[in-house]
Amino acid sequence: MPSPRHKPARVRKLPASASLRGPSAGAAPTQPAAPGLSRRDLEAGKMREIYLAAVAPGRTLTDEALSASLNATLAARPKGAGWWVFAYGSLLWNPIFPIAESRTALLRGYHRRFCLWSLASRGMPHAPGLVLGLMPGGACRGVAYRLPAPAAIDELHLLWRREMVVGSYTPRWVELATDGRPVVGLAFVVKRDHPQYAAGLALERQADVIATACGHLGSTRDYLERTRVALVSHGIVDPYLERLATAVRARACAE
Repeated sequence: MPSPRHKPARVRKLPASASLRGPSAGAAPTQPAAPGLSRRDLEAGKMREIYLAAVAPGRTLTDEALSASLNATLAARPKGAGWWVFAYGSLLWNPIFPIAESRTALLRGYHRRFCLWSLASRGMPHAPGLVLGLMPGGACRGVAYRLPAPAAIDELHLLWRREMVVGSYTPRWVELATDGRPVVGLAFVVKRDHPQYAAGLALERQADVIATACGHLGSTRDYLERTRVALVSHGIVDPYLERLATAVRARACAE
């Protein structure tokens, strides 16, 4: 969706131990964190820490690399865009950042799939788990969260520590159809040339992995169930996730 660009905001580099400021006055409170990952974990660099022990040297992004990635994304921010983030996986039930507004949203041109191997958060190197990514084609229903503008840059810096720790996503500005007017938001699209990209897994193979994999932040099965339930709570039923959940439950009953 071509559009004119405005002068980008710049994000300052923060050390790994930096404590980012909390929600601005008047903003909606941060939703309670689900077990597994907290705001304090991100401020302390926990995601990088657990991946440093799981992946090859150089695979985790430094704070300098994260800042460069965020600055490049901000430079591409369309003129007039707000501070919306499209949630389609764990951000649905554990956004961590403060939320000024939320809307159910439809993203056209991408669909949700368990297409990334998790080597630390929801799996281990010897028994990888799976997490969700956006793949080209189709459409995806989720929730658009708007960050409070005064805190947006700091909150995006924190979000980068969570989603971009190994650079497995491409952040993109996308158009989201909502109940109100369309909005432009930030979505994390899987990098299909990334070493952790799980290409072409059949649903049965996905279910096998999800039924058993577990990492530092919990099980892949818990990740699936929380995502499915969060979508249902917003009036969204994803047939793919429902089929997958049924297949995973069948494996648990067979044990």
